[in-house]
Amino acid sequence: MEILTPQKSVFDTPKRQTFILLCLATLTFLFIKKSMIENETAAFEFLADQSQGSFLYIRSALQYFTIPLIYAWKFTVLGLVIWIGCFLFGYRVTFSQCWGIVMLAEFVFLIPELIKIIWFLFIQSDPNYYEIQAFYPLSIMNLVDYQELPTHYAYPFKALNLFEPLYWFVLVLGIQHFTRRGMKPAWTIVLGFYVPVFLMWLLFYIIVY
Repeated sequence: MEILTPQKSVFDTPKRQTFILLCLATLTFLFIKKSMIENETAAFEFLADQSQGSFLYIRSALQYFTIPLIYAWKFTVLGLVIWIGCFLFGYRVTFSQCWGIVMLAEFVFLIPELIKIIWFLFIQSDPNYYEIQAFYPLSIMNLVDYQELPTHYAYPFKALNLFEPLYWFVLVLGIQHFTRRGMKPAWTIVLGFYVPVFLMWLLFYIIVY
């Protein structure tokens, strides 16, 4: 008699190893972007003043060390949002599972970082510092002149990109995997709970920046 075993999924991957892999990948991309692209630009040299240069290097160093903390906070908040959505729909999905779903979905946002590195290393090989900061592939930022855009709109314009719906899709796949229901309920949870929180966060950023 053949015994059927539950089909394994990427969402069943141990969280600790996945978290470490994500942090290492992010750290690697950040290091390449800063050491081989940002630090090589002519505009980077505008920090001739020693105090400004020191401040920028300290900020860069802090970015490396805070990667795990930022990820842990982000996954906790968004995992809670997804878990509340599942709970209100009556699905028995644990907070830990929702945390893992959000963590795996985060790998989507490594794709634009890789594209950015390839773009400035091999295509636009002589950018200025501000072009690097404003660039985000497949985002609304590419449709406007970043030099005329108010500063508080920069992040929201980069956050509104075609990778965001792909991120939603991974969330849907994760919810569908653990709830064992169809895709429609999972989409309802993502569109009804995560997306409004995402849009409210962008609005909040614009208001308080």
